[in-house]
Order: sequence, then C-alpha cells, then structure tokens
Amino acid sequence: GSQALAQAAGARVVQVDNRGYGAALIGGIEAAKGRFVIMADADDSYDLTDLDGFVDRLRRGFKLVVGNRFKGGILPGAMPLLNRYLGNPLLSFIGRTLFSSPVGDFHCGMRGFDREAILELRLRSSGMEFASEMVVKASLAHLSITEVPTTLRPDGRHRTPHLRPWRDGWRHLRFMLLRSPHWLFVYPGLVLAGLGLVGAATLIVTPIRVPNIFTLDINALLYFSIAGIVGIQITFFGLFAIAFARKIKLRIAYGFPEKLLRLASLEGAIAVGTFLVVVGIGGALYAILKWGHSSFGPLVPSDMMRITIPSVTTLAIGTQIVFGSFLLGFIAID
Repeated sequence: GSQALAQAAGARVVQVDNRGYGAALIGGIEAAKGRFVIMADADDSYDLTDLDGFVDRLRRGFKLVVGNRFKGGILPGAMPLLNRYLGNPLLSFIGRTLFSSPVGDFHCGMRGFDREAILELRLRSSGMEFASEMVVKASLAHLSITEVPTTLRPDGRHRTPHLRPWRDGWRHLRFMLLRSPHWLFVYPGLVLAGLGLVGAATLIVTPIRVPNIFTLDINALLYFSIAGIVGIQITFFGLFAIAFARKIKLRIAYGFPEKLLRLASLEGAIAVGTFLVVVGIGGALYAILKWGHSSFGPLVPSDMMRITIPSVTTLAIGTQIVFGSFLLGFIAID
C-alpha cells in the first residue's frame, strides 16, 4: 500500500511496468527531477526522517552515500541471522576485495546519490542485484563514495517478504564475478595450471610415496596433466573476457592480467606456444623410437606413459597458447 499512502501525502508516484526491485528504482531515478536522490525500502525498516547524514555528505560533494546497518545497528528481528552473519558480510567482503570499494554494507537499501552521476553508470539490473550493480559500477567509475551509519528496524509489512536469500545472494555474487574476470577465470586458472604442472613434473621423474598411506604414480600423472591443460584454458577464458571488455569499453575490475596483456606481444606468445608444440611432437617421436627399439612389441606401461603423457600435455598447452594468442589478436584489431 505504499503507493496509495504516498499519493495521499502529496507525492508524485511513478508507474513502472517492469517488475523487480531494480526496475522500480531505475524508473524512479529516471523520473526524478532533483539533483540528489535518496532511495529507501518502503517497508518501514528505515527511518526516513533521519536523512541529515545523507544530505550533508551529498552537499559536500560525494556522488554516492550508502547506509551501513552494521555500524548503525540492526534491531532484533530486523534481519535473518543467515543474512546478518553470513550472506551480507561475505558478499560485502567479496565486493570490497574485487572492486577496491570502501562500502562495508553492499546491500543496504537506504542510499543517497547524485542523480546525473548515477544515470551515467547506465544501471540495468532489474532484480535485487541492482544494489550490487550500483556500488560496483560506482567503484569502477571512481566516483567519490562514503557511508552513513543507518539503523535497520523490523519491517512493518503484514506479508512475507519477497526476498529469497539463496537465489538473491547468488544473483549478487554472479554479477560481481562477471564484472571481475581476473578473479573468476585468470587467478583460478593459473592456480589450477600451476598445481597440475608442478605435480606432473614431479611424477615424471619418480612416483610420490607416503609410506603406509598412498603412492601417486601414472594415474596421478594423468590427472595432474589434465589439470594443467584445463587451468591454461580457464586462464585464456579470462584473458579473452578482459580483452573483449577493453575492446567494447565495458567497465570491469582490472588487475595484473590486464597489465600482462598490454606487455605481452602476439609474436612472443606464438613463439612460446610453437616451442611447446615442437617439444610435444619431439616427445611423441621419441616414444615411437623407443617403441621401435622393442620391435613395436609390448612395453612397460609405466615407463612409456612417463613419455607420452607429458608429450601430449605439452602439445595441447602449446596449441592452446598459439591459437589463444591469435584470438586475442583478433579481438584487438580495429
């Protein structure tokens, strides 16, 4: 009933046809006429008479002022325990880490901002992830952001809230990860590739034995090698995403991988990939020659696999690097 109450009090109410938390706010921001906009949930959980902190900071030049419920206080029954102690703190920590944001409460529903500055961010999310989108894009655009301690009270509705913690939490996390390809792809890919290749290199020389517990041998060598190949492929996914984002001028979080792309040359990467392909082919030829020395008869599998698995792995990684580098070059052309 917030619409009827607002109209009765003399407010201008804007009808938004698209459903969703973000869609309603986008419609309101676009229809607003003031220099500053203050948004808040219409469920009586925020004290709308306590706006001085927001207005003061906006007048001091901040482009986005976000409430912080963890600093201002959360009254009993105002927030589910799962959201209070896991969901909101974890997602806010991830957001601060990925985007170097100063915001400690990514999902506070009470905010103030410079309307023109926020419109320039071209916010698009129609659902609850709109809250993360605003903070993430403002951080990536280097807008001046600050916080105001805000008290959260139990909402005054007589129906069950529309919030779905796991679904909404995933949508927030998904949005942040897709705006941070180096954390989504590059770093996990490099870690997986590093572990795989180090493990494979060790097992090429000798099995790894832990007395009375286990022995890692040929089977483990195969798994480590596959991990190295998959890790390199995931890393290239991240580099493709970063290169494409740079091409279309999409705001994403940048870091070491983006700097690496600027320094690396197409010719250098192709040379490295070609060298690995040659090494892999050389290993395969050596395996055939060794087989020929036994008149192409039966061989000891453990000895032969220590040659063929590294050869195939090196060949696969070299091929990925060569063609992945060409694709990066293709993305970069005008």
